[in-house]
Amino acid sequence: MLIEHYDLDVFTPPCSPGAERFSAIARLTADISEVLPYLNATLRGAIYYRAANALTWKKGGHNLAFHAYQIATSNVEDYDAAVKEIDGLIKLINRTWERRSEITPDTETHQRPGLMAVYKLLPQTNCKQCGEPTCYSFAIKLTVSQKKLADCPPLAEPQHAEKLAALQDLVSDAPAIG
Repeated sequence: MLIEHYDLDVFTPPCSPGAERFSAIARLTADISEVLPYLNATLRGAIYYRAANALTWKKGGHNLAFHAYQIATSNVEDYDAAVKEIDGLIKLINRTWERRSEITPDTETHQRPGLMAVYKLLPQTNCKQCGEPTCYSFAIKLTVSQKKLADCPPLAEPQHAEKLAALQDLVSDAPAIG
């Protein structure tokens, strides 16, 4: 087990006192630098910054950051959800570390897909079945992991199979943590 103990600080961001969203920082007693390339290899959509020894990842509208002795999350609904999110990230790191012999580490920096590249692959019907007013607004939310490909019913239609395959390569529906 890589992380056995950590101190947790859950707070509303100082720039938004009284905000209804929370951030959390786990201060670690163990250096997790060595697990970052393994996380980079397994978390689709993660961005590893080798020179900074850091990894960022977006999950469900939350920004997550992994550093040598710290893990942070932002834009969480409430205190309990922030605690649960950090706990899930700790478990994810420990599971990844335990499985490292099965994973080829990735030290490359990958970029998130561009908004226009995603938009061009959508059906562009503006059908609103995804809950968004336009395919463009759906593309925006898809690129920041606030929507999933499955949220667009027209993509499941046979005539969009090629576009769906291309989007699956481009966009990640990040795995659940926990």
